[in-house]
Amino acid sequence: MTDNYKNTAYIYSKNPDDTQTLGHKIGNLSLPGDLILMTGELGAGKTCFTQGVLNGVGSLEYVRSPTFVLVMEYNGRIPLYHADLYRISQTAELESIGIEEYFHSDGICVVEWADRFESIFQLDHLAIKIDWDEEGPSSDKRRIQLTSKGSRHAKLINDVIDSESHKTI
Repeated sequence: MTDNYKNTAYIYSKNPDDTQTLGHKIGNLSLPGDLILMTGELGAGKTCFTQGVLNGVGSLEYVRSPTFVLVMEYNGRIPLYHADLYRISQTAELESIGIEEYFHSDGICVVEWADRFESIFQLDHLAIKIDWDEEGPSSDKRRIQLTSKGSRHAKLINDVIDSESHKTI
């Protein structure tokens, strides 16, 4: 059955509103236990995307980058746990904040700077990589790569790209 799922899709965003719209779509389709691992350069749009995910779960709260708090919790139809691993440098630090509890929780866990800890990628997840397009950092345009590990997240990609709101290649 998973043979019909797309494991990777590329979506092009023209501006921050498009990035949030994609996040909203994913948030709307997300289920408790979903894990979203985000990568991208500083300022690429990870927090902007997360704002869309939060709106997609029905929350009107404003996402703040959790760089100093490490994990922020938001309420919606399901909770959203937003973690930022930018300032974490050792696995012991990661374990001390209890990050794995959020991975297996009643909500969605969105992790920024997930590439700092490759072991996280062993879990079933939706990976979101946000890059600037060929115009570079001065442009609002982004190339967003969605990659799944596991059938649940492959289905999520399929559902997103089946929507008419984004063009994929």
